Amino acid sequence: MADVAKLAGVSHQTVSRVLNDHPNVRAETRTRVMWAIDELGYRRNLVARALVTRHSRTLGVVSFDSTLYGPASTVYGIEQAARAAGYFVSIVSLRTIDRAGVTDAIGYLAEQGVDGVVVVAPQRSAARALDDLPAGMPAVAVEGGHAGDVPVVSVDQVEGARLATLHLLDLGHETVWHVSGPADWLEAEGRTEGWRAVLTAAGRPVPEVLAGDWSPRSGYRAGKRLAAMADRVTAVFVANDQMALGVLRALTEEGVKVPEQISIVGFDDIPESEFFSPPLTTIRQDFGAVGRRSIDLLVRQIQSGGPLHERLVVPPQFIARASTSPLR
Repeated sequence: MADVAKLAGVSHQTVSRVLNDHPNVRAETRTRVMWAIDELGYRRNLVARALVTRHSRTLGVVSFDSTLYGPASTVYGIEQAARAAGYFVSIVSLRTIDRAGVTDAIGYLAEQGVDGVVVVAPQRSAARALDDLPAGMPAVAVEGGHAGDVPVVSVDQVEGARLATLHLLDLGHETVWHVSGPADWLEAEGRTEGWRAVLTAAGRPVPEVLAGDWSPRSGYRAGKRLAAMADRVTAVFVANDQMALGVLRALTEEGVKVPEQISIVGFDDIPESEFFSPPLTTIRQDFGAVGRRSIDLLVRQIQSGGPLHERLVVPPQFIARASTSPLR
């Protein structure tokens, strides 16, 4: 910084103000300092800066199975929002999620000196791990249910399932079958809850839940069972788009036409959904909004120096395509 100051003909304090985007710097002076920085190839020593300010400008993210569209898109949204807020991101992706694994990941990030953590906690076991946060560590849970005293940002899974089920009932279907996500996933639980609540309120039969594990293969197995009951199944709400792809494949193999015989609604609106055959009616989650609200909550905690007790809910969006039609 002293070399930059000398070349630019300004004080060391002025260089510091420019680097920290202080408003009380003339445009001409700022331009001269930035020229000197480029000329000398200067890079800030972030470690030294962190020792002085006690802030690393780095946030930790703990996630699980980033091969799945939902968690991967959530982490991407968080990372983009963090960069926009002036923070770097350090990510720990766990192969299996349990209380011990999440606790160890948070401990590792704390040792790296992160200013706060976002935990993508789609399972109850992960949400419970937030009870073991290091004292004073700012944190936000994403899809973490009611994660103790930790603020939570989530998509309204119940509302998304309600929109999907109501759409199918409005098309004249007597009832709606459901292919669920795996047990212990809060998202799967919310989607099943919303589906069941709509059918119960409408006085419609509530069919047996067909359990899946988010994979197309599990959807394919469920689709085979649905095809065998095609004489009494006319509508299906599938808890994610990958499983819906498996259901579509199985029904096609068995000669069951979609949507002529069975209408299907998925969840997530993965990029491929509009290119399924037929294009998939689904529920879109706004992962960008989840990321922005998570980082906003975390940064406000860091700046205030105290905990926040907020729960922010992002509304889902219904996307109509060709995989649903009125009962024939």
